[in-house]
This record gives sequence, C-alpha cells and structure tokens, in this order.
Amino acid sequence: MPSFLLLEAVCIFLFSRAPPSLPLQEVHVNRETIGKISAASKMMRCSAAMDVLFLLDGSYSVGKGSFERSKHFAITVCDTLDIKPETVRVGALQFSSVPYLEFPLDSFSTCQEVKAKIKRLVFKGGSTETGSALKYLLHEGFPGGRNASVPQILIVVTDGKSQGHVALLAKQLKERGITLFAVGVHFPRWEELQALASEPTEQHVLFAEQAEDAANGLFSALSGSAICTTPSPDCKVEPLPCTRRTLETIREHEGSAPCWRGSPSGNAVLAALCPVHSWRRVFHTHPATCHRTTCPGPCDSQPCGNGGTCVSEGLDKYHCICPPAFGGEARCAPKLSLECRIDVLFLLDSSAGATPEGFLRAKAFVKRFVQAVLSEDSRARVGVARFGRELVVAVPVGEYQDVPALVRSLDSIPFSGGPTLTGHALRQVAERGFGSTAGTGQDRPRRVVVLLAGARSQDEVAGAARYAKSRELLLLGVGSEAVRAELELLTGSPKHVLVHTDPQDLFGQIPTLQRKLCSRQQPGCQARSLDLVFMLDASASVGPEHFAQMQSFVRSCALQFDVNPDVTQIGLVVYGSRVQTVFGLDTHLTRAAVLRAMSQAPYLGGVGSAGTALLHIYDRVMTVQKGARPGVPKAVVVLTGGMGAEDAAIPAQKLRTNGVSVLAVGVGPVLREALRRLAGPRDSLLHVAAYGDLRYHQDALIEWLCREAKRPVSLCKPSPCMNEGSCVLQRGSYRCECRGGWGGPHCESRVLRGDAPKARGSRQVPAGRQRGPAGR
Repeated sequence: MPSFLLLEAVCIFLFSRAPPSLPLQEVHVNRETIGKISAASKMMRCSAAMDVLFLLDGSYSVGKGSFERSKHFAITVCDTLDIKPETVRVGALQFSSVPYLEFPLDSFSTCQEVKAKIKRLVFKGGSTETGSALKYLLHEGFPGGRNASVPQILIVVTDGKSQGHVALLAKQLKERGITLFAVGVHFPRWEELQALASEPTEQHVLFAEQAEDAANGLFSALSGSAICTTPSPDCKVEPLPCTRRTLETIREHEGSAPCWRGSPSGNAVLAALCPVHSWRRVFHTHPATCHRTTCPGPCDSQPCGNGGTCVSEGLDKYHCICPPAFGGEARCAPKLSLECRIDVLFLLDSSAGATPEGFLRAKAFVKRFVQAVLSEDSRARVGVARFGRELVVAVPVGEYQDVPALVRSLDSIPFSGGPTLTGHALRQVAERGFGSTAGTGQDRPRRVVVLLAGARSQDEVAGAARYAKSRELLLLGVGSEAVRAELELLTGSPKHVLVHTDPQDLFGQIPTLQRKLCSRQQPGCQARSLDLVFMLDASASVGPEHFAQMQSFVRSCALQFDVNPDVTQIGLVVYGSRVQTVFGLDTHLTRAAVLRAMSQAPYLGGVGSAGTALLHIYDRVMTVQKGARPGVPKAVVVLTGGMGAEDAAIPAQKLRTNGVSVLAVGVGPVLREALRRLAGPRDSLLHVAAYGDLRYHQDALIEWLCREAKRPVSLCKPSPCMNEGSCVLQRGSYRCECRGGWGGPHCESRVLRGDAPKARGSRQVPAGRQRGPAGR
C-alpha cells in the first residue's frame, strides 16, 4: 500500500475511535435539578404485570466498552422493576450479524437473578443487523412472554447504525401493541432511533450512557399509565430542553501534492499531482425535548442558615456546608454554647518548632472559639497556657468571664520559642494548670486540657499523659496530620484528636471541639440490643500478668451493660496455644454470671493466631445456632499485644461482611500496620501505650460499641438458616428456604421423603427479640 494511503487509513481509524469532546446528550437544567432526576430514578417503582425485553446491540460499531454500558443501563432499569413471575418479567436478546436469545422472559423470577445474568452477557461482535432482530421478534413473538395479555415493552439499545432499513419492521411491531423504546449508545444516529421509537418519539428516545437519566426518562414515559408509579404525589413529569449530538467524520480536500506513478510503457516513473485529504470530526446538533420526573427536594425550603449551602442526598435527606464557625452544626445553627459545667485549659505550643505564624493561628483559634461558644450565662470557665521549654499559665482558668476582656488578654500573650517539651508541659499542667480548683469528686467541674500542637515533642509524652490522666484530666489534641500519631498516643484515642489539613480548616474544628467538651459517655447503651464477644490474647507474647489486666478491663466494660436475653448478650473467647470459647453468647443470662465467668478465663500461653481465633468466632460463636440473635447488632472486640495479628485482616473482613463489627485494641509496642489491616476503618482501632492504661480507654470503647449498636442490621446476617439453607428477607421478618432433606423454621431438622414439600420453613421474626434454633 502506498504510504499516503496507509496514512489515510490510520487517520480514519484514529478518528473513528476518538471520544467526543462534548456530551452526546445534555439536558439544559441546573445541577440541583440533575440531582433530583437522579434521585427520582432510584425511587420510582414498576410493579404492574408487563413483559420487558431488552434488545442489545452487540455489533462491532458499538464496541465492547459501550456494550458494557448498555448492560449497566439494563441493570439500572431492573433495580426499579418488581420482577416476579406474576408481575414484571424480563428477557434479553443480543443482536449483531444474527439475533441471539440470551434468556427468555420466563427464565428468572427475581431481580437479583436477572441482574446476575445480564452481568454475565458476553459481547459477540459482528455487523449491525437490527432488521434481522426485529424480524425475529415479528415471527417468534416475545420469547417466554405472555403474548398480548399484558403490556409488552421492547427496549432497543443500539447506536442506530443498522445495515438495512428498520422503520417498516418497527412500525409492524408497534401496530401489534408493543411499546418500543430506542436507547442510543456509543455515537448514536438519532434519526434512526426516532424511526424505531413509539410515539411520541421525544418520550421514547433515550441515551444509555447516562444510565440514571435514561432510566428516569423510561419510567417517566410509563408513569402516565398504571404500570409505573412516582415516589410521591408531589413528583411530576415535566418537559425539559435538551440537545442531542451525532458525531460524524468528514473527509475534506486540502489541495494537491507531488506523487509518483509507474508508466504503462516501460519502467519509467512519472511525477504527477495527487489530491490530499484530511479528516475532521463534526458534531451535528439535534434540539429536542426530554421528559423527566422530578420530585420536591429537601433543599427547596433552604434549611441551612448563616450562609450555609444545602446539598441534597436523595429525596428526603440533605447536609449543610457551613461557614467555619458553624461547620458540623445541624442547619448551621446560629450559636454554639458550652452549657456543661467544665474547666478548659488551652495549651498552646509556643516552641520554635511551632513557628510564630503557627502560634498566632493557635491564638486566633482560641479567640474564635470563645467568641462562638461563651456567653454570660455559660457554666464553662476557660484558661490559656503556653509552653516551649517551660509552662507559662498566661490566663488562669476562670479569671475572665467577660468575653471581650478574655480576647484582649489573649492578644498580649507573646511567642517564646525554645525546644518543644510537650511531656514536661503536661506534667506541669497536671500539677498547677488549674490552680486550686474548689470541690472534689462529683462537686468538681470536669477538667479538660486542649493541646494545640505545632510540632512533635522533643521529650517523652506517654508517661506524662498517664500522669495527667491519673489526676482526672481529659486530654484533647488539635493539630496537623504530622502530629496525629503523637496526639493519639497522649490522648489515648483517635476520638480525642482533631486533625486539620490547612489553616482555614483549623477554624472549622470549633463545633466538633464544642461537642467533645460537653459530651459525657452514658454507661452502656441504655436499652439497645447487642451481641458482644470479647476476644483476649492469652499467648506467651502477652504473659499472665498482662492477661490478668485484660481480664480486669473487660470485666469493667461488662459492668456498663444490661446483660439479659433481650438486651445485651456477652461471650468470651481466648487464644494462645489453642482457641477456646470460655463462654458463648447464650451461656450466662445475668451480668453477675458473666463477671464470674470472665474471672475464670484461662491463660493459655504458646503462640497465638488472631486470624484463627476470628474464624473460630465466625464459625462457632457468632452464629444463630450458638445464641446470636437475628436482627441484633453484633460486635467483636479484640484485645491483643499485636503478635500473631498478621493473619487477621481477611477473617476480620469476613466477619464484617457477615454483619459483625470488629474493633481492635492494641496494647504496647504493637505491630501497628498489622493492626491497621485488622481494624479496617480508622475508627475501629484503639492504641493503648501500656496494659495499665487500658482503664483510660474504657469510655472510647463503650462509645464505639454504642455507636455500632445503632447501626441498621439485616435479619439474614449472620444467616439464621442451617444446613446450607437460604435466608430470604420479608417485611420485618425472614424465612429459610431449605435444601432437599432438611426442614423446620431454620432448616435444622431432617425430613422424610414424604414430608419434602414442607422443607421450606417460614418464621415471622420481629427484629431484636429472636432466639436461635438452639433455644434456651
């Protein structure tokens, strides 16, 4: 092939595969309306009897990538169809050179089965013989369908580049009462799609690569009948202006260039002028009207005050993006307050590592905080200290009740420089930071130190933090990502650390700090149900003395819960040279019995494997057969010295997938990375410096457990069905579909051959009150 012809072919190939520079369909509405269209498409339901057949273009002109997006569109549509044998049936046919039936309408009876089959469809390739596929349907009808006894919906997903004429064939299908949607994919030819679609064509022509928008358009067209319904009576179908584009590659003559050709006579080569062409992508614009369903949004009433921006999260939820002083407050509330009785000492890093600029930002943070939260009737008292080499209490706690005077006093605090001796400062704060605060025990206000760290400490902080906590001081830390690890170490919990990413983000932490200052952890989780298993490292790496401290800690935690069969159940597993269930969830029915059994837990020694212990809990402890209650939140708390945790990440994830929360409590110089993998999300890990410090972390542990107790749960996780039975959710209950040879509510009983039809047990189970098949 001559070189210029080869170049021409390459250009055609490249331009044919180039993505468009503009969207091929654009609805001309604002971002908020686009969000409403997306939300409505997820909420609409089609539950009347109808047959829906997808006709998917699998030709080379569509390509494998767009074929996958066609499948995604089909799956999006199925999510809103009530697929059952007596209501909506779904089938699929792929066409290219020849039509190929992927599955008939009567193949599957659930949405999950249909979606799984669509996901497995394989792109076939070939020419675009749309007409052959339409002829197939004219001769064979809807495969597996109910003929004309129910509405028939044909959804053709194609690029509209058929090798033959399709308008007459489509007209014959529509004359039989079939509603035909033409859905464009890849770079569609809209004229052919309009020839395919039912009338009015503007409501039956869609674009598959914007799946949620296309699904909304499809359901909007059907909502005029009783087939599909909108989420609420306030929702409406409205015509919106939109633009559709077709991408064409145009060959243009650009002039001539010398070329050489052989002579017919002899071997002479003659010079001549040959034409030179170029190729250009051109978008042809088609103005149109797109009919979409929109519903009233939660932001329509402008619920966010003080300049806050409302962001919709579906049809009934929203969140506010608030100005810094109000960030995190519901609806950007106009005023924060410290209504609790509390003494707060702000400890500002004034060392050379913090820099003068960082020190000024810390002072500005304190000033904005007191202006936002203090009032004349506030019960809180505030003081400020700075440190470098030595601690200086610049504003004693409670000296100023007048906010303007307090702010003026902050302006006069100078920067000192020097080394960053955070540990030394904490010891001095514990001894003299709060002066001679009146009252003791319950009569004394809660005392909190808020450390604004600017640099890593140059001295030891863990021991100093323990000393401060022993003086009943609560430590909170505020700093950048660079000092996060040190702040977590000295405060004892990630929950007590506020991290900012930039100077402006620092001021956005004010509402969060206000909540932490006035929040007090209530004992236990009140009357919330919880299945809780403690898993203790009893290996030689921990030792008998430290194991005893673990026992004491879990007994102290158990005191916070109302142990009985209807509220909290507690189990205990230890691991070392082996894994042992000390007692299961349904073994002890009272708190006193649990506490006695915890004291008798054995120390095992040997080499422990946290992963093996978690699998033991998955298979033999956190199961309905062993007392776990369907519909009740479940949690496992792992206490470990870190050795043997390397294999625990996958078993822990297996538990989480099965609806069980996992918290890792690592003590001492643990293998932090292994524990991170075990813990999963960041808020599922507590790091404790020493076994003697476990008591300082009880509040954080109880807070985590109570939060997990509020999470929504599934009655089918863990599955209550034995012997490979399948759990099926119903309204507020579940039923077990048993395999052959098993029966009973939980597939727990062998059945005789004559009783086989009764093998599918069903049981109505109100959440939170169930007992397992083992019973009590």
